Amino acid sequence: MPIKGNSKRSMQLKDRINAFISLGKFLREIAKENQTKNGISKNLNPDSESYQHESILKKAEAENGWFTQENINFALISWSEALSEENIKHWISKYEFQETNAKTVAIIMAGNVPLVGFHDFLSVLITSNKVLVKLASNDKTLLPFLANQLIAVEPKFQDYIEFTEGRMSNFDAVIATGSNNTARYFDYYFGKYPNIIRKNRNSVAVLTGNETEEDLRNLADDIFRYFGLGCRNVSKIYIPEDYDFEPFFKGMFSWKEIIHNHKYINNYDYNKAVYLMDGFPLLDNEFMLLKEDTGFSSPISVVFYEKYTSKYAVKKKLEAEAENIQCLVTKAGLPNEIPFGKAQNPELWDYADGVNTIDFLLKIHK
Repeated sequence: MPIKGNSKRSMQLKDRINAFISLGKFLREIAKENQTKNGISKNLNPDSESYQHESILKKAEAENGWFTQENINFALISWSEALSEENIKHWISKYEFQETNAKTVAIIMAGNVPLVGFHDFLSVLITSNKVLVKLASNDKTLLPFLANQLIAVEPKFQDYIEFTEGRMSNFDAVIATGSNNTARYFDYYFGKYPNIIRKNRNSVAVLTGNETEEDLRNLADDIFRYFGLGCRNVSKIYIPEDYDFEPFFKGMFSWKEIIHNHKYINNYDYNKAVYLMDGFPLLDNEFMLLKEDTGFSSPISVVFYEKYTSKYAVKKKLEAEAENIQCLVTKAGLPNEIPFGKAQNPELWDYADGVNTIDFLLKIHK
């Protein structure tokens, strides 16, 4: 893992931008390599970069069974697209950055989806702050791999990046992501520092019955990508009272192969058995379950649904539940909506929980 250095070399903004642009190109290349192979290629030289890249991605999958090569690749490609020169410059164009008085920001990472904390990592470094990272126990490979590549491109980053497995100390601010339970722990230990502490959130979709086949296929991506484990995954749909589920299930069919993942099918079988024993009515297409429920955080393989009487009624409901909602996927003309299929492809300027990380980091930098 990268170890924080002792020198006081500083970087200019253009250096940081160029390094992340290079990292984006690197991610695109290794994703391309990985898409063409099944397992570690025996004919590759173990000392070659390609072999080492494959080994690292396989190690990440071994650490966390939900990190399939397909999902790792999706994350790599998504970040390669986000880290374009155009996107990075557009993202930071409204801000003024200081190049001195760097602060150390502790980041406590979640481990639910590949590279889930990369945006925080990027934000700290792009603002010329230093990052102290505590990785999730089941996600200790991917981010250090990217950090090492970043340092290879721009060696000055060596002084700005540190990973720790022990007790965190000597930091000025905290960004922590976890469950509602861990958020209470974070509040207790880190409340005296400037902080961003994120709790459980889920994403929802509002359907009108006028969605196209393409809309519903895209919605399937929003539901099933990363097995539904991310806060940007749609875990609940709002539907009109007379909604016809047939087109919906037809759209979901593009993800039917997900049932062949052993971890996913175990969850599907378990949740189905529990709900049926408890007498809950279910809609079932043999790889996902729909349950009528007012909650937001549905189990793996399950999507909750709730009926609405009018666009006004669902708008008021969403406003009342805003603190529980990460993304709203629809084309119903509601505030802050995003298109179907966009939930897992956020822009750099789409901030988790609606909290502007760059604003926060620039304030502590002063």
